Amino acid sequence: MKNRSWAFLAGGLLVALLLAGVVSNYASSHPDGLDSSLLKGCTVDADDNIVGGSCPAQEARDHELADSPLADYGVRGVGNSFVSTGLSGVLGVLVTFAIGAGGFWLLRRRGATSTDGDAATPAEGGTPAEGDAAASRAGTAS
Repeated sequence: MKNRSWAFLAGGLLVALLLAGVVSNYASSHPDGLDSSLLKGCTVDADDNIVGGSCPAQEARDHELADSPLADYGVRGVGNSFVSTGLSGVLGVLVTFAIGAGGFWLLRRRGATSTDGDAATPAEGGTPAEGDAAASRAGTAS
């Protein structure tokens, strides 16, 4: 990969880490559209606890992974909520980047392997393969 491509990739990763680690702490704590629509018909207090009425949110239960290390946009065991949220975001970006990079690496590696059945470039003075001739005709037709 060219140095310019590496610089672009590193810059994008740095921006994503900065957004996930710092800016994510300033996101709105108010419920999004789904949460607010589930609360319609209920009365909630200042801590968003249901205190009366009837709404679909009363049937909500914890997710099966609610006790996982990165549940609720934080890292379990870290007392400072700012650091916990930021660390959770950074870990999420790094894991996502690693999975994506690994996938691209596997695809690139798979595409780089050649077999004996692959069409090679004809030697000087040779005739092109049938696929090359068809591609050449298609290119001149447009």
